[in-house]
Amino acid sequence: MSRRLLTELLDRNDDHVASPAAAALADQRDGQRPPVVSVCCSDSRVSQEGMWAVDRPGFLFTAGNIGNRVSDVVADERVLSGSVAYPLGHTDTEVLAVVGHTGCGAVGAALDAARTGTYPDEPGVRADVEELVPVVEAGLAELADAAADDDASLRNRLVERNVHAQVAIASETGSGADADVYGFVYDFHGAYGDRDGAVYLVNANGERDPDALRELVGADRADRVATLL
Repeated sequence: MSRRLLTELLDRNDDHVASPAAAALADQRDGQRPPVVSVCCSDSRVSQEGMWAVDRPGFLFTAGNIGNRVSDVVADERVLSGSVAYPLGHTDTEVLAVVGHTGCGAVGAALDAARTGTYPDEPGVRADVEELVPVVEAGLAELADAAADDDASLRNRLVERNVHAQVAIASETGSGADADVYGFVYDFHGAYGDRDGAVYLVNANGERDPDALRELVGADRADRVATLL
């Protein structure tokens, strides 16, 4: 056991208890009504609260997993994962944000599996990667020029393709059909722009055309719309 990390966790919680965010919990004791649920890859470099500058409880319902997936298979039926379906169905949450990120290891593992049939050894990790392989295979089929990409560029393009796939699944599955579903890519590799930590809108309720998305966000935020596809 790492005693140093154990004590660090407790010390970090002391800092949280003394923060304005913890003080704001008094107004949240009786329930939650977060306007947004965010589904992001559970990569340690990609903080959901951080990317949206969330400094108080009650704004963001967070769900994270390998490859920012929005669904599970239950009794042979694909359904919204509980972490997405619950806020959309029970807390008056109106917006689902699906966030991929550049350099995603899960998409990279799915790409390796699609190319070579090689999967991670850990059963749970393998199961998550298996969920992404059909998305990656469909993306490769769509990208006629994929052979010209280096591996890093291809992976980032497939990250965006996965965001589109997850938005489509959410929009067609259960309570997701009643929500606004936005797709973003969080960039810290300079793939979309030169600002580390910026999110770029790539999809809004299935709309992928950059001009339409720029009209949606307005001229002041037009540079926050981009695509690698």
